[in-house]
Amino acid sequence: MNSTRLLPFAVSLVLATACAHQQVSVTTPTTPPPTGQVSGPSTPAPTSANTVNPVPLPSVAESDTAARPPWLKARIAAVLAERKRNPITRILCYTYGGQTVYYESAACCDQPSNVFDTKGRLVCQPDGGITGKGDGKCPDFDKKKTNEKLVWQDPR
Repeated sequence: MNSTRLLPFAVSLVLATACAHQQVSVTTPTTPPPTGQVSGPSTPAPTSANTVNPVPLPSVAESDTAARPPWLKARIAAVLAERKRNPITRILCYTYGGQTVYYESAACCDQPSNVFDTKGRLVCQPDGGITGKGDGKCPDFDKKKTNEKLVWQDPR
């Protein structure tokens, strides 16, 4: 028999044998103290409710569905055709540099977010990427953007 096939089996057998003789003692925060007296509830109440879906930011107004350009409708349809992202995709409208722009949140992690003009042309990527600072073409975006409106948020 091939010795490379036996190696994983041998390793797991050694680990199982070595660990089988270990005694583990588990204590929890609800274990009473040695005196037998507990000065409060044995299990603390949760401090917040669990959530599955994120809640929109309180500073953002309701979704603006008026006059979405065709390129933006196509972009939304493309996001909905993909599996749900985490964090979910949000598209916000701002005034930046004297023009209306659309900010699309990043799909995840090291991916950059996108800012588009009203014709759907990429203006810049203000954040994300490996450095977290985007492409460097609009480093003042966070400081100079105004008139925030939520245009769309993935409802899934």
